[in-house]
Amino acid sequence: MAMFEDILLESGHKIKTKSRYYTVVGLILNGSVLAALILYPLIYPEALPKAMMTTLLVAPPPPPPPPPPPPPEVKVVHVVSELLNNQLTAPTRIPKTINMVKEQAAPPSAGVAGMEGMGGSAGGVMGGVLGSLGTGPAPTIKEAPPKKITVSSGVMQGNRIGGELPQYPAIAKAARIQGTVVLQATISKSGTIENLRVVGGPPMLQAAAMEAVRTWRYKPYLLNGEPVEVETQVNVVFTLGS
Repeated sequence: MAMFEDILLESGHKIKTKSRYYTVVGLILNGSVLAALILYPLIYPEALPKAMMTTLLVAPPPPPPPPPPPPPEVKVVHVVSELLNNQLTAPTRIPKTINMVKEQAAPPSAGVAGMEGMGGSAGGVMGGVLGSLGTGPAPTIKEAPPKKITVSSGVMQGNRIGGELPQYPAIAKAARIQGTVVLQATISKSGTIENLRVVGGPPMLQAAAMEAVRTWRYKPYLLNGEPVEVETQVNVVFTLGS
């Protein structure tokens, strides 16, 4: 009996030792297989299926666009006419504001009424009036004369009616200076000298020429029967022989 118990104890101890050994070996084998499955694709990526690689590397498609906004609602307004069988009917409601429409009266046809009141027909009188206008003299349109015109010195010399003669300055005579003083002047509608100014000539003779020309008077220059202002040139000649 004691010998049998010793055999059982020795067998149990051997079984426990063997089971522990198998457990450790199994854990090492499982860990090695798991590590190989994880590391192999990382070291050799070409071993993975192409479909799987494409799925992993391709970016996901963009999200679909949002749906378009709904169209705006169109309100249909039914206008109820106040005419029923071409007859006015009483309105169903009273409007807040009433727009007053003013009709403009047509202009009176005074010309036609006057011709009809003269005892004849409008057509006959109108024809007679138009006929008489066609046979009569054409109306004359009178143009307004210009404010100022330019006239030559020779023409205005003939229109001169008075004024003092220029006096030869003594200092210029002693220096034996002679020549022509050219002046520009405006002759008014009444014939007086206005806006007199020197254009050229000996300086020692200019003052005497201007003093004399200021006293000159002219006949009014007429254009279409109306006096106008004239812009002209006045030549005053100084000679020692005169």
